[in-house]
Amino acid sequence: NKAFGQAIDFVWSATGTGDYAIRESANRIKFFKNFKESRAIKPAAASADGLYGGHLLGVKGGDSAVLFYDWDSGEFVRKIDVAPKEVYWSDSGNLVLIACEDSAYVLSYNAATTASAIAMGQVSPEDGVDGSFDLLFEINDTITSGEWVGDCFIYCNNAGRLNYSVGGKIQTLVHLDTNSSGATLHSVLGYLAKEDRVYLVDKSLNIVSYRVMLSVLQYQTAVMRGDFDAANELLASIPETEYTTIAKFLEAQGFKEEALEVTTDDDHKFDLALELGKIDVAHELMDQTPLDEKNSIDTMAKWKKLSDAALKISDFELTEACSLSSDDFPGLLLLYSAVGNFEGMEQLAKMAQEKGKTNIAFVSHLLTGNVEECANLLIATNRLPEAAFFARTYLPSRVDEIVSLWKGDLSKVSETAANALADPTSHPELFPDFNVALQVEQMFLSNRKATKATGIASCDYPTAKGDLELDLIALIKSQTGGGGGAAPAPPPPAAAADPIDDAVDDVAADAGGDVSAEVEASRLRQEAEEAAAAVEAARVAEEAAAAEEAARIAAELEEDAKAAAKAAEDNMEDFGEDW
Repeated sequence: NKAFGQAIDFVWSATGTGDYAIRESANRIKFFKNFKESRAIKPAAASADGLYGGHLLGVKGGDSAVLFYDWDSGEFVRKIDVAPKEVYWSDSGNLVLIACEDSAYVLSYNAATTASAIAMGQVSPEDGVDGSFDLLFEINDTITSGEWVGDCFIYCNNAGRLNYSVGGKIQTLVHLDTNSSGATLHSVLGYLAKEDRVYLVDKSLNIVSYRVMLSVLQYQTAVMRGDFDAANELLASIPETEYTTIAKFLEAQGFKEEALEVTTDDDHKFDLALELGKIDVAHELMDQTPLDEKNSIDTMAKWKKLSDAALKISDFELTEACSLSSDDFPGLLLLYSAVGNFEGMEQLAKMAQEKGKTNIAFVSHLLTGNVEECANLLIATNRLPEAAFFARTYLPSRVDEIVSLWKGDLSKVSETAANALADPTSHPELFPDFNVALQVEQMFLSNRKATKATGIASCDYPTAKGDLELDLIALIKSQTGGGGGAAPAPPPPAAAADPIDDAVDDVAADAGGDVSAEVEASRLRQEAEEAAAAVEAARVAEEAAAAEEAARIAAELEEDAKAAAKAAEDNMEDFGEDW
């Protein structure tokens, strides 16, 4: 029994044998050295509510602050204006963590500066020693228990996680059991370096341990100090199973180049390679993808990322290869149309059609001038109205065929609406210049065949772009004298002689100018005018009746057309979402 006595609080010093302190009352602290009382102080606070041991004596002030005192001299060192729950000192004494209610503060302690100031009597009664503490970082977590391992702090938080902090970066080691309210049940007992394990105890006094390699902690500490020579020496002693953990730590610190060299996880290495712009490394990793994973969603997403990265540096060859590997049809459409890859666009149309990407296939066929396949694609997807109008513009030779298909499909909904559709064969008067359109189609097909092998050079665009504005119908008509195969308009009929006037003239001539003959001629003229008026009235009545009948027919057709439009709109849902 070295010593005994009354005390409210008791704490050990981290240095010296038998050095400790007690709180005798709210305003009296006693220091003991080698179990002998050495001095007593009155804290520079309203009251002393608790003590914290370590390399300095900590006194919890009643004014939400902690005051630190030197063990040997009892001098006041510094006041930190936070309300601590616990104070944790590192073994070397250069670091201290002050755990508060919702956060914790890690400070560095300059023992040499403190000792020099005390020796020279440069201690301020109000402020203590200037430069004795510096704030390094804050941990936004509620720490319930913890332990320093070198410059790394391992702790349990109130949410049931075992974490460790190196340089302010938090790593989670394991999720622990919690009570019904979600609070942790464990406390940190300590760390055994020779076992590479941290030991914890729960409320039922059950002890558990978890592996935390000291070499990993030392490596991370060396990195945080910027001592990469020491870190590289330590790396050789770390098992490769921990390399990915090391790499993620390096990445978090901004050392991505080093992380890329260290990591053994292909996914992590791929992401790092893209971030560092090392496209060749990322491509090499993708080429090594196992066969059973080549069609996975994750692999396709990686190819897309690599394609985007290659496009940013204008590596079109790699962009094309990546897009093909990931079935990125929109990307290929953009690439082929931008660089003028005609063969690639033709292949894209086939691939997109096979994979059901109808929009991409249609645009690809249209850009390559393959209007026949465009029409076939519209027919295959039951887009018959669109196919008919497309053919009217680009393939007039197939208008009859497609309108016939349209009629057959529409007759299932409305026979009247189907009969209202016109085609060039049955109603040539409704298709003006149709023969000319057929000639334009043949001219287009011939020109396509002539230029397919060589294409049109991009340097010819300034002169060739004017062809896009040509009115081919008008051009053909002008070259053929405006006939275009249509019959010439008949000449206007000559003015017909009026038989009534002729009869009047004959009577006048026979009368030889006689007065009675003139009266007779006047009577005949009046009768003729009355007859003409009757004929005109009959004609007007007939036209009015015809107009009324036409209006009735038009109303019926309009109703049928609405029904057909409704049916066509319903059918649009059958063509697939890709349209």
